[in-house]
Order: sequence, then structure tokens, then C-alpha cells
Amino acid sequence: MDTVFRIESPRVIAGVARIVRDVGIAEELAQDALVAALERWPRDGVPDNPGAWLMATARHRAVDLVRRRETYARKLREIGRDLETTAPFEEPADSHDPDGIDDDLLRLVFTACHPVLSAEARIALTLRLLGGLTTAEIARAFLTPEPTIAQRIVRAKRTLAAKNVAFEVPYGPERAARLGSVLDVVYLVFNEGYAATAGDDWLRPALCEDALRLARVLSQLMPGEPEVHGLTALLEFQASRTAARTGPDGEPVLLKDQNRRRWNRMLIARGIAALDRAGAASPSGAPGPYALQAAIAACHAHAHSYEETDWVSIATLYGLLAARAPSPVVELNRAVAVSMAEGPAKALEIVDALAAAPALRDYHLLPSVRGDLLARLGRTAEAGEELARAAGLTRNARERQLLLDRLRSLPGV
Repeated sequence: MDTVFRIESPRVIAGVARIVRDVGIAEELAQDALVAALERWPRDGVPDNPGAWLMATARHRAVDLVRRRETYARKLREIGRDLETTAPFEEPADSHDPDGIDDDLLRLVFTACHPVLSAEARIALTLRLLGGLTTAEIARAFLTPEPTIAQRIVRAKRTLAAKNVAFEVPYGPERAARLGSVLDVVYLVFNEGYAATAGDDWLRPALCEDALRLARVLSQLMPGEPEVHGLTALLEFQASRTAARTGPDGEPVLLKDQNRRRWNRMLIARGIAALDRAGAASPSGAPGPYALQAAIAACHAHAHSYEETDWVSIATLYGLLAARAPSPVVELNRAVAVSMAEGPAKALEIVDALAAAPALRDYHLLPSVRGDLLARLGRTAEAGEELARAAGLTRNARERQLLLDRLRSLPGV
């Protein structure tokens, strides 16, 4: 039952939200439908199409709620065809019309990731409504107290209602602006699973799986958006390395030390296909930031060993990414690629220029990268200071141990 509801709940919530125009109420009605299923299915048997049953039940309750809250005639003018075409409970065919559900899911995605919400609220609400995660699961994933996550979700729903956020897919310039927020939320969720910010674990695979599933759904819902395919490709490539990124005891394994035979070739193939779709969907032929990052990941995926990596191409792609979406983090990553393509001295110039960037002041990877470059240049004492500083800045126990191990491996330290 839990599995069925987790799979079907986003579609049910999306379908009901189109009627009630409130994601909070829609979620409650979806939960009511689940309670009804728990009461009736053990007695009457599981229906042939559980999703259609849940959708029909929830939509009927939504219509009843609308009729109770306001006069039927007035509300009928507001929601028009939605009420007229709602399928009877005994005839659920309309409840699972693929085109209608896809449209509703798309509306739900853009609503949950609306810019009126904070980034933290968008992430929590997206995982709740679209990922099907419980409040407790979200709290565990982000090492945040459960009451904090619960308040975040409740406030997000209230904000959407108070701001009268329309349950719709934006178009034109507004859609382009809002789509960035949607993709950023999915990417943030994946990154938290791929390299956990804090805690004792280096990876949280369940978060990566949830984000990848959301990206795949988006690519199906918006096949004409190149950056949607770019993000999907990026996550497919990144997820392909998951099994090789940790050792027997859960310790991090760096890219150069990974056993590439453990990389998932099926996910790599999916990433290549998604990257091709991104290119085909781009009318100008100029790749966006996510497609560029996917192209970088593809370079790693095509290399059979670390030594065979095409670092010149990766450095070039990072240069394009820096021009398209400039940020200190992109520059730091470009410095790593430059160090492999042109040597550590050239890269150190880039890193030193980033020292004053406010965004990197407490970013542990800046001293980590600088320490590695200094070590390669033979400046061991300075390298040790940088690695020690990086270890002090990270909040992840596994990463801290990795940095301390690197520090201890320096000659003369």
C-alpha cells in the first residue's frame, strides 16, 4: 500500500489541485483517499487500477468540498470544465487520462518550486508532493529536526495560498525564469545525496534516486526543453558512478581512484541519450549550463581510465560554462581541469584570484583544491595548512577524515 501511494500520490495531488487550487488541501484529500483505500481494499480487494481508484475517490471528495464551501453555481463558473468532466466514482477512465495527468503534474512541479518560496521550502515541498517522501524521511535526509521540516512544509503551503499562486504552467519569459528554479531544486536534492553537506555518511543514495526520478519525469513532461534533458543527462552520468564512490566501510573514493568497472554502463547510456536529446531540442545549438555540465560528465564517462581523461576538452567546456553561467564554484572547477591540462601553476593563479570571493569564504573545497595544487608544486608546508583549513570547514565526517588522511600523507608532515 505504501509503495502504491508513493507512486500515485503526486498524480492524485496534481489532479485534485486543479480542482481546489490549493496544494495543501489537495494533499489532504489525497490522504483521505488513501484512508478510504485502507478501509475498503482489504474487504473488497485491490482494484485493477489502484491509481485510477485513488484519483476518482480524491476528485469526488474535492468536488464535494467545493460544493460545500461555496454555492455550486458560482464555483462552476470558476472551474468550468473541470467539474463537468470529473469522472463518476464507478467510471474512473477520465481519472487517469495520461495527457491530463501530465499537464497536472507539470502544474504541480511549477507550483511547488514557485519563487515566492525559499530554496529550502521548495526542496521540502517538492520532495513531499512529488517525491512522495514523508516529513520524517525528508528530515532524516537533510539531518534537520522533523518539526523544522514540518513547519517548512506548512508555511510553504500557506504562502502559496496567501500569495494566491495560480496552479498553472507559466509560458514565455516567465516560464523560462521559473524553469530554472524547478531544475535548481532537483539538482540541489541530487547534490545533497551525491555529496552530503553534513553528517556521518558521504552518500545518501535515496536522495539521488528521488532527484533522478523527478528529472526523468520532467524530461517526459517537457520534451522540448533542452535544459531539462541536460539536467537529466547530468544526473544519469553522476548517478552512474555511485557504486564506485565509496569503499567497503563507506569512506569516500576520489575520481582518480575509482574502479571504473563499477560504473553503471546502463546509466551512462541513458545519459548519452539524454544529452543527445538536449542538443536536438536546442534551436540555437548553444548548450545551456546543465547541458554543458553533462558534456563534462560525458568526457569522464567516455574515459576508460583516469589517465585517458580528455582534460583539454573538459577545461574548454568549463570555460564555456563560466561564460554562460559565471560563478566562483565554476571557476574553481575550471581550475582543477586546467591543472590537469596545463599544470598546477596555471591553475593556482585561477584559485588565488578566487580567494577574495565572498561565496567561497567558508567553502571547504577552495582550500582543499589549493592544498592539492601546492602539494603538486612541492610547497608542502603551505599545502598542509590549506588541507587542515579545509578539514576544519567541512561538516561531513567522512570528508573530514579524507582531508586529514591527505594531510598526513604529505612528505614531512
